[in-house]
Amino acid sequence: LGYNLLNPFFKEKRIRQAIAYSINKKEIIQGILLGYGVPATGPFPPSSWAYNPEVKDYEYNTAAAKNIFKEFGWTDSNNDGWLDKNGKRFEFTIITNQGNKSRALTAELIQAHLKRVGIKVNVRIIEWSTFIHQYIDKKRFDAVILGWSLGRDPDQFGIWHSSQKKEGQYNFVSYENKEVDKLLEKGRRIFAQDKRQKIYRKVHKILSSDQPYTFLY
Repeated sequence: LGYNLLNPFFKEKRIRQAIAYSINKKEIIQGILLGYGVPATGPFPPSSWAYNPEVKDYEYNTAAAKNIFKEFGWTDSNNDGWLDKNGKRFEFTIITNQGNKSRALTAELIQAHLKRVGIKVNVRIIEWSTFIHQYIDKKRFDAVILGWSLGRDPDQFGIWHSSQKKEGQYNFVSYENKEVDKLLEKGRRIFAQDKRQKIYRKVHKILSSDQPYTFLY
């Protein structure tokens, strides 16, 4: 679940962490993948040598989520069941592509999970070519459910480096972190796997904290 980080709702990383606490990944894995999956804690699968086993997942915890929202001024001031702040409701749309049943169902489950903490989510399914060219490439979205197929080498420069934020590139969520930029550059210049492993494990840790995506499964 990738957030458009240019959207004021998602500017604050603690809010993104609160959303992560609001999503029941185990229910998604059981209900949609029939148990054939594991919760993701970051951008590397457990089979990768870059995966950081020390990174803890955001366990489903609506109380923790509500406390963070409250801390940032999001409360249900008019008792209508939805969080609001300065007269504005916490409402956004998740888009995903047509023809992928598990993504559509995941979006619907997340919609139900976030309703429990008072966030109103709309779901829109869009034909693939329109979805990519009119929405993703042009950053015309609030949040998106997509998946990555990754090569065996853990270099993810194209996905996370701030130089890749331009329209039509892979960093479509507009993520920017100077430390991650430096680590990604370093990871491309070093050949020794043990040294690269330290670099990518650090990237994993920072991305888990920053939550530019809620890594699902």
